Amino acid sequence: MASYRIIVKESVRHDLKDIPKKDVARIVDAIRSLADDPRPPQTKKLSGMEQYRLRQGNYRILYTIEDDRLVVCVVKVGNRRDVYR
Repeated sequence: MASYRIIVKESVRHDLKDIPKKDVARIVDAIRSLADDPRPPQTKKLSGMEQYRLRQGNYRILYTIEDDRLVVCVVKVGNRRDVYR
């Protein structure tokens, strides 16, 4: 299986600044793992959108997948209570 390219929006970099460093390390590892498997078993597709959600502790990683170009674009990262707003 081909490896996907990961694109992280600039706004995600700003989102990560407000998260504790130990959690950021786990989130970055989870994002990197999406290159090998963009739809791991714990991923859920969001209804009404072409986005997926990956849980990482109290944080959520929202991303899109472009299978034809083999690209995963991370759109937003945040606390589970705020990320969907």
